[in-house]
Amino acid sequence: MRRRAGSLSVAALVVGAALLAGCASAGPSAPATREAAPSPSPTPTPTPPTPAEWAAERVAAMTDEERAASLLMLHAPGTDPAAMRALVDQGIAGVILMGDNIPGSEAELAAFTGALQADPEAATLIGIDQEGGIVSRIAWDPAPAPYDLRDQPAGATRDAFAARAAALAASGVNVNFGIVADVTDDPGSFIYDRILGTSPQASADHVAAAVDGERGAVASTVKHFPGHGAAPGDSHVSVPSAPLSLDEWRAGPAVPFEAAIDADVELVMTGHLSYPAVDAAPASLSPAWHEILRDELGFDGVLVTDDMLMLQHNGLAEYADPGENAIRAVAAGTDLLLYVLPADPSEFGISVDGLAASIAGAVADGRIPPERLEEAAIRVMELRRELVSGTGE
Repeated sequence: MRRRAGSLSVAALVVGAALLAGCASAGPSAPATREAAPSPSPTPTPTPPTPAEWAAERVAAMTDEERAASLLMLHAPGTDPAAMRALVDQGIAGVILMGDNIPGSEAELAAFTGALQADPEAATLIGIDQEGGIVSRIAWDPAPAPYDLRDQPAGATRDAFAARAAALAASGVNVNFGIVADVTDDPGSFIYDRILGTSPQASADHVAAAVDGERGAVASTVKHFPGHGAAPGDSHVSVPSAPLSLDEWRAGPAVPFEAAIDADVELVMTGHLSYPAVDAAPASLSPAWHEILRDELGFDGVLVTDDMLMLQHNGLAEYADPGENAIRAVAAGTDLLLYVLPADPSEFGISVDGLAASIAGAVADGRIPPERLEEAAIRVMELRRELVSGTGE
């Protein structure tokens, strides 16, 4: 730019000299020459903000209560979208669809989900557990189940998840909680029929292919970090415990999650399961596991919990308070809190206002640093912006 400016200055001097010479040769009786008016400089087109910049500006204008509400993804049963829309209108990030929300056709589901899009600048996150096989919400998924894919080349998994994601996108779903990165070779494990590989590397190859297949159609999620296959038991009714050391975890269950992160997966779901060698707390509430995900594995996307009501379902007194569970999750490093609610959420002491007040109160009390809440809200809002603007990859 400096060279170009210099050349233009020299050219201007040359032209000016010529004009002066012309005036001198014309003599004193020559009529004055009117100088041409300078052309107006074109107004530069402003560079639009990136999704991250836009999200930061949006979140900066929010109260702590609004920021807290924007971390919630909830569910309401039924095929009438009014109940879910009422939740969306309270400022939450999005909703999760369960089997009780699914009508009989793709077109009907698209109409349902379309009624939930309230903000033209930030998409409502509409999530679903569409793994295929035994965990399926939509009947028109054209793709094979995970247990049919794991003995095929990884390319078959890529094609299957591309077809699955296309069916979801056509139905108005924009987030799939559908890629199981757990690994086990135990046929007796409750997760066995849902996994994409029975060894760490085989699982990694198929998980990365699944993420690649969903790219551009839906935001992909891998679950259940740090790995359910090594933790016997069902986290829907207990907090399973894995007997592995951190080094053993790195050599085994970590491998598929690393592959997903290398493939630019958008979300990682933490499980309500424990690796006592790292932290006795469930990973969903564990600062240690969130730090490992961010600092060691380098994940910079959205961290979402498994259904938070699962903690209450296990009957342990330390997880009986939904507000306290939410505080611990956000303080640990969670960005998005998932709740599969019944028709009457008060049955479990849950409301949008109540959860938001608990989280905002913890910021006021110093249990959650204000920058932690802001960071989480920006990360979720950035994803919502990417989905509505089509810039997500």
